[in-house]
Amino acid sequence: MNETKPTILSRRILYEGWNRLHEVVVSGRTGEHKREIVDHGDAASILPYDPERRTCLLVRQLRAPLLVRGGGDDGWLLEACAGIIDPGETPQEAALREAREELGLALSAAEPVASVYAAPGCLKELSHLFLAPYRPADRAGEGGGNHHEGEEIEVIELCLHELYAMVGEARIADAKTLILVQTLMLRGI
Repeated sequence: MNETKPTILSRRILYEGWNRLHEVVVSGRTGEHKREIVDHGDAASILPYDPERRTCLLVRQLRAPLLVRGGGDDGWLLEACAGIIDPGETPQEAALREAREELGLALSAAEPVASVYAAPGCLKELSHLFLAPYRPADRAGEGGGNHHEGEEIEVIELCLHELYAMVGEARIADAKTLILVQTLMLRGI
């Protein structure tokens, strides 16, 4: 079999704002293809859980694409906290920073679960997923995100059995959250 190594023939930036939109022409086995790629950097997400009280902390966050789509709860989505990794920051550092900003938690460590592509057909982002045990004493603030970044976040503490029931009823629509919750379920937590 004659394998042709895929290559990028050309690349240009179509738009640069909160995201960058690139247009690339790729050469592969079936010829040349033009694609648009959204790039806003890699992300880190963390799902803190309390194994003793059997609870977890999530965010309910306004997501503009859901408003456009007409999905979710009027644009609001229940999800694990997450954010873009800043330059010079490791994925774990970003996850711990997001836990402080969005959930008001001061955590010292996070356990890596997976690094996944959410939508590799159009999104360059690699999402690094983490779990972290927490206790009520880890609360260092109210959370809610950074208002100067336009974040509208509500902190939600849920019992794990309620969260697991939501998974069973297909009521968790966010992929990263579903992966993290199913990891907890598989571990019997």
